[in-house]
Amino acid sequence: MPTSSDTPDALASFLGEHTPFQAMTDDELAELAAGSEVVDFPAGAVVADYATRVPDDVWMVRSGQVTLHASADGTTIDTVEPGGIFGYTPMLIGGGIEFVARTSMPSTLIRLPGAQVRSQFAKPAGLAFLASTVWHMTSRPDRSTIAPTLDSRPVGDLVHGDTLVVGPEASVRDAVCRMTEHHVSYALIRLPGGDLGIFTDHDLRTRVVAAGVSIDAPVNQVMSAPARRVTADLTAETVLMEMLEAGIRHMPVVTARGEVIGVLEEADLLAASAKQSFSLRRSIGLAGDATELQSIGQRVTGVAADLFRNGTKASATSAILSVVIDSLVRRALELALSEASGEVDGFAWLTLGSVARREAMPSSDVDSALSWHDDKSSASEELRAVARRTHQILDGCGLPSDRNGAVAYEALFSRSQSDWSAAAQRWLDDPLQGQALMMSSLLIDGRVVWGDASLHTVPAAYRSMRRDHPDALRLQRLDALSSRVKTRSLRDVLSRRGGTFDLKQHAITPIVNLARWGGLSADVGSASTPARLTAAAQAGAISDRDAQTLCDVFVMLQRLRLAHQVGQIAAGHIPGDVITMSELSPLNRSLLNDGLREIVGVQRRVRNVGIPPG
Repeated sequence: MPTSSDTPDALASFLGEHTPFQAMTDDELAELAAGSEVVDFPAGAVVADYATRVPDDVWMVRSGQVTLHASADGTTIDTVEPGGIFGYTPMLIGGGIEFVARTSMPSTLIRLPGAQVRSQFAKPAGLAFLASTVWHMTSRPDRSTIAPTLDSRPVGDLVHGDTLVVGPEASVRDAVCRMTEHHVSYALIRLPGGDLGIFTDHDLRTRVVAAGVSIDAPVNQVMSAPARRVTADLTAETVLMEMLEAGIRHMPVVTARGEVIGVLEEADLLAASAKQSFSLRRSIGLAGDATELQSIGQRVTGVAADLFRNGTKASATSAILSVVIDSLVRRALELALSEASGEVDGFAWLTLGSVARREAMPSSDVDSALSWHDDKSSASEELRAVARRTHQILDGCGLPSDRNGAVAYEALFSRSQSDWSAAAQRWLDDPLQGQALMMSSLLIDGRVVWGDASLHTVPAAYRSMRRDHPDALRLQRLDALSSRVKTRSLRDVLSRRGGTFDLKQHAITPIVNLARWGGLSADVGSASTPARLTAAAQAGAISDRDAQTLCDVFVMLQRLRLAHQVGQIAAGHIPGDVITMSELSPLNRSLLNDGLREIVGVQRRVRNVGIPPG
């Protein structure tokens, strides 16, 4: 029975504060409260067993906590806190969801009448609640996360179950009901001409409920179209990056002929901790000012550390970190623009270095450049001021500016599109002049993260370097081989006597430089280090075996770097790349020793290889 503190008015007020009842009128809330019952339970009490029956009522937690356990194996499905409800899914779909609801501590619960709750779920607010929650709790037992060894599996191996497809004229109500029945958070809509549309829980909240659209409207009026799609042969890592960059949670998977074989959701690709990267990017995009963004930015390295500790491969963790850093840069730039006096536009922001290659580490700083339309040159100082403010915001996010001055507010790294094109031509014609090799290496890696991508004019000049500038390409090779690993110092550094070793300077950088040269030999500009090595082998710049060897060593080194930096973060230290050899395990010390010898071997062989013919 209701306690003295749970008068009908107090109960109605409590119900109205929580979804899905927030849209109910005062009269509807009063009626719901009158038909409800408040019940006290001791800790460990079974509130309901949905394996044995399907009750026609729903429970809301008033105080305390209730844990839902799968009947089959006792695993925890969900934990329900005050204001949360449970029991609505088996009521709506007539069973099939077998779990036990048990109190975790002394708790007060509200038994809600099923008929009134069911009618609320037919309204927009109720449908939105179902679209955003119901399938997450009722997902199939085989929907598990990717183990670290599965990151490179084709995504065609990861899709499962029937694909939900509805007709374009189906109503929103029908689409949501079918989504609920199938325990998925999307519906595909097949469009004329072979395109696909997609309707998701996000579309329901933003395009139906928030926009006041009738739930009887055709779903093709509120869908997203055309839907992004990927082919089944792509790896999970590749698809994950595309989903992160686009900020989407659903990805249709098709055959080479365009036939849909399934839809991937973020839960198919990510461990639970990796979902933080999606929510983190959303928080970044919603940050209202620099202080709020900097508070969010301070969490970034911690999320990367959690990803790695929870089994995500180093390469995937690094790529996710790079995407999140891109989001921080974009939002910091947008905030800097909003603070600027007058309108500042007509430019592109380039990310350089490891972040551009999707190879960021917690220790990574932010390299950047600006390129603007020729008619904006008179506003160069205003643009550089915006760039300076952007980097100030990023510094507060824990993302320091490049220590060597490769930043967009310096004149060397901020030019018009024509000036960049002219500079690239000078670097090609005379690569020994000034800082030509260093500048070309940085700008070749560059990737536009804000603004018009066509303003990044440097890569076009290098697209046919093998054919048009073979001498410059030879100098790129010599420069790549200049960071040599000295075997004598290796014997000392890698001995059991200890010593320190800089993983980035003396191991990663030689591979990155070789890969950049190899990519240019294959007319490949900005790309990841493994992608450049693969392209170099296909062009005959290096052998298939050497390319695979360097890829394997690169992956091993990135794992060592990330493990080292995550340990430093846990100890409260600033992450870096200098390791103490005596602290490495015998296995890792042996792997590092072998890897460095492999780099030296590849460098030796590359010195004896000519540039492949154009």
